[in-house]
This record gives sequence, structure tokens and C-alpha cells, in this order.
Amino acid sequence: MTAALTALPTAFEAVKVDYAAVGPMLVVVAAALIGVLVEAFAPRLLRHTIQVVLTLTALVVAFVVLVLVSVDHHGVTVGGSIVIDGPALFMQGSLLIFAVLGILTMSERFGGRSADAFTPMGAATPGSPAEAAADRAGYATSEAFPLTMFAVFGMLMFVSANDLITMFVALEVLSLPLYVLTGLARRRRLLSQEASLKYFLLGAFSSAFFLFGAALLYGYAGSSDLSKIASAITTANGDLEGLLLPGVVLTLVGLLFKIGAVPFHSWTPDAYQGAPSPVTGFMAAATKLAAFGAILRLAYVGLEASRLEWRLGVAAIAVLTMVVGAVLSVTQTDIKRLLAYSSVAHAGFILVGVLAFDRTGVSGVMFYLVAYGLATIAAFAIVALVRSGGSEATHLSQWAGLGRKHPVLAGIFALLLLAFAGIPLTSGFTAKFAAFAPAIAHGGLAGVVMVVVGVLASAVTAFVYFRLIVLMYFTEPTGDDVAALTPSIASTIAITVGALGTVILGIVPGPILDLAGRVSQFIQ
Repeated sequence: MTAALTALPTAFEAVKVDYAAVGPMLVVVAAALIGVLVEAFAPRLLRHTIQVVLTLTALVVAFVVLVLVSVDHHGVTVGGSIVIDGPALFMQGSLLIFAVLGILTMSERFGGRSADAFTPMGAATPGSPAEAAADRAGYATSEAFPLTMFAVFGMLMFVSANDLITMFVALEVLSLPLYVLTGLARRRRLLSQEASLKYFLLGAFSSAFFLFGAALLYGYAGSSDLSKIASAITTANGDLEGLLLPGVVLTLVGLLFKIGAVPFHSWTPDAYQGAPSPVTGFMAAATKLAAFGAILRLAYVGLEASRLEWRLGVAAIAVLTMVVGAVLSVTQTDIKRLLAYSSVAHAGFILVGVLAFDRTGVSGVMFYLVAYGLATIAAFAIVALVRSGGSEATHLSQWAGLGRKHPVLAGIFALLLLAFAGIPLTSGFTAKFAAFAPAIAHGGLAGVVMVVVGVLASAVTAFVYFRLIVLMYFTEPTGDDVAALTPSIASTIAITVGALGTVILGIVPGPILDLAGRVSQFIQ
């Protein structure tokens, strides 16, 4: 007992933290904790404004710290549990940008049933019917902002986790707030509660799979550290070989759930449809980026030496994901479910780049995630503005003739749909090329098959997007009660950034592709 107590100071002294490297995470979690205090002590009528200002300020400060400070502090820190390298910094910066855009869209308060009653950024008169309507709509719940910050903190940790235990903790930290955020429209419709419950239950199962797989990998390698797992695979411990493949499979199942890959996608359409649209946009963009960041690190750092044993299985999942996502998107009559199955198909497209197992594949995946995220946040911000009778007009028939009544908003949405379809001169085309080209060059026959399936699936989804564009511009409106509300300055900024990013990354993608290529090397 005495010897154990004597050894404790030495153990604690061995854990060194590079605070400059993890500075962005510290800023974000500090803002989340302050946001909780604001909810407890700030006057009710001021909470929304305080939370928006606090959250946006913290995210901007975190991004500045990342660009000016953390970028010069590469290495392993926090006792080996966190690694700051090129891919981690790139994805953390992207996550912070997505979080800023997501918070801007969440800050909307839809204070009425028509454009005349709409007031931006919480400007409704305290105690007025407009504010009451905003509260009932669920968008004015100020607890959404600290919850979002906790989710962002988990995502920042997720993409930089260097061992399986830290990865699991980050997975839970990012997931639990999202389960609550999905149900924030509960006062408006029961569908939001149902979506939240389904997301929570299936998320709990996926976490159990991940934890069980991590336990098996720990039993195989004697460590949860990714580099030590890689060393154990290289030395090939024959006595424990039976633990390796089940551990890899179960761990990957937990991560594939978060990206919505088939057959682990059943939560996606329900959660996307039930959550408030601004939350859906943030969740679709940021969660996918964080989950793919973890998959890249696990596959390229911890499990690369064993990829011949599991690569074909994941390739089959990628093919199935592209096919199911594309085909089921054709049958959807709800705009949010359509975009949900589109998200499933895009997860398959990105998996093609992951399985290239080359630095060009890593850079292509990171570029794809940025391009897809910017377009997705803007698309769901527009969906939130199209309303009928005080609620979101999500049925496709309600979008008929929208291009005639609101040509600017419909034009931007059409541009985003063209990007999802991968039309040239949009970010979607460049992203697909960046993800598919490494698969052809380095993926062998399986890579070629995946790319062929990806091209065919893209053609199917293009039909869906063009059908929606035709509906907006060449179909007579079914009624006069559907209107696109005038966005506030916050939503206008988010939509503009998403649209400009879609155009710029399609016409001049070179700077971001070069940046992604330069920082695509993992620290082993």
C-alpha cells in the first residue's frame, strides 16, 4: 500500500499537458460551462441574446487560438490520449466553422406564422405573442447553445483521440447533447420526441458495440493506444489473433453508425425529420465530419496493418450505403427525409476515399467533408425558412412553384442541390473527384468497383435533385399558404457562406485541396 502511494506522484507527474495544443478545446468547454451558469442565473428574457453572443465569441476565439497557436504545437499530449497533427487541426478548424454557421442558424426565432410577424435574432418584444410563438416553436430554447458547445467539444476531442478510451468518451460527449437537441421541437410536434428516442436507443447500442470492440482490441494488444495496437498487429501475436478481427469489426460498427452507413442508418431519416432544421443541418455536417475523422485515425493509425482482413467488408458496406441511399431517396415525399437519404449516399461516397489507404485519400475525404458540410448547413437553413401555418413546410408538394414566389432563396437551394448531385463547377463535383480518384489509383479492383457504383448512385440522386428543381420552377403552386420567411442577418450570413463555399470550392478548389494535401499525414 505504501509503495503504491509513493508511486502516485510519479504517475501524475508523467501526464503532461500541452495547453497550447488543446487550447481550442479548453475554450469551447469553458464556454459550455459558462452557458450552463447563464441558464441558471440570467433573466429569462436575456438568456437567448447572452447565449448567442457567448457561443459565437467562444467559437471565434477557439478558431483564432487554433490558427495562431495550436498549429505550431504538433505532438501527443494529455498522457498520450490526444494527438495534435495535420488532420486533427484541419478537421478541428472545419468543425469550428460548421459550429459558427450552425449557431447562426439556430439563433433564428420564428416569431409568427407569416413573414410580417417574423422577427430576427430574438428581437421579438418580451412578453409579446411573437415571443410566445417563438418559444412554442422550440427554436428559442436557449439551452440549445450550451448543449451545442458540449457536442462541439466532444467532436474536437473525437477527431484528435489517440486511444480507444478517449475516443469512446468523446463519442459519448458529442452524442448525448445531440440526443437532446433532436428533441427540441417537442412542443411543436411529437415527431421530434420520437426521433430523439430512436436516436438515443440506437446510439446506445452503437456505443456498446464500440466499447466491446475496444475491450477486445485491448485484450489483443494490451493497450488502448492506437500506435501500440498497430505495433501489436505488426508483431502478430498468434495466441491472441482471434481477438483482433472481432474487435476491429465491433469498433468500426460503432463508428459506422455515426456516419449513417447502411445497415446502421435507420436512425438517420427519423432524426433528420424530427429535429429542428437548424439542428439537423449542424448535426448532418459536424457529426459526419467528426465520425469520419475518428474512422480515418483508427484505420490509418491503429488498424492499417490489418486492413487486408477487413477492407473488403467495409467496401461492401460502402457499396450498400451508396445504393440504398440513392434508391430510397427517390421514394421520399418529405424534403428532410430526402436530404437524410442523400446524406446516407454521401457517407458511402466518402467511404470510397477512406478505403484508398493513401495520403491522397485522406486529403480527398477531408475536402469532401468540408464541401458537403457547408452545403448541408445552408440547405437546412433554407428548409427552416419555408413555412406553412407557423410550421416547416417539408412535404415536397408544398415546394411547388417556390421559384416563382421566392426566386433568390429557391435559386440558392437549387445551387446546393446541384452540388449534392456533383454537377461540374460546384464543390460536389470536385469533392467526388477528390474522393474517387485515390480509390482508382490505389484501391485495386475493389476501388474501381466502388467508384463505378458511386458514379451510378450519383446519377440516381441527380434525378432526385433535378426533380425537386423542376418542382420549384416549373410546377404550379398547390396553395397560397406556403411562404419563405425573410431570413435574419445571422441566417443570411450562414446561407451566403454555404452558397459561396459551394461555388468557390467548385471553381477554385486548389487552395483547400493543397492545404488538405499538406496536412494529410497522421502522427503514428
